[in-house]
Amino acid sequence: MNTNTLDQVDLQILRLLQTDAKLTNKQLALKLHKASNTIYDRVDKLKKLGYITGTMTLINRKKMGEFLIAFTHVQLNEHTTDSLKAFQYEASKFSEVMECYHMTGSFDFNLKIVVRDMTSYNEFLVERLAKLSHVGSLRSYFVINEAKRELAYPIEMPSTF
Repeated sequence: MNTNTLDQVDLQILRLLQTDAKLTNKQLALKLHKASNTIYDRVDKLKKLGYITGTMTLINRKKMGEFLIAFTHVQLNEHTTDSLKAFQYEASKFSEVMECYHMTGSFDFNLKIVVRDMTSYNEFLVERLAKLSHVGSLRSYFVINEAKRELAYPIEMPSTF
């Protein structure tokens, strides 16, 4: 199913829940000028169709102590379907890998890696990541300051409506 099957109210619900997943159906109904049971049915539909896959609490990482965030570019030495899928599967299993993207351009994957410190990063890189099959080269970039962190995707009504 695609966004063409969603109407403006569905998209408004998704926008609101992306920015505050704690909103109750009653609060959503008030904001959207709809009945609570209508909102309940729509949210339930959005979950069943897979548009809403869960909720989470965002933690202020600065309150949790220091972390080292690295963006690591990975170039594989083999580009078969099996090697690309295998790397993606194995890298995604590491708890240190927060995000894994298969990319176009001069490298194959971009990983967002979060660890406690440089020693932990070195250990992870040398003892685990670099040992995966078909890893050719790794290039890391470290975050100095997080100027913006946005997790909500822009949701707009498709122009085909």
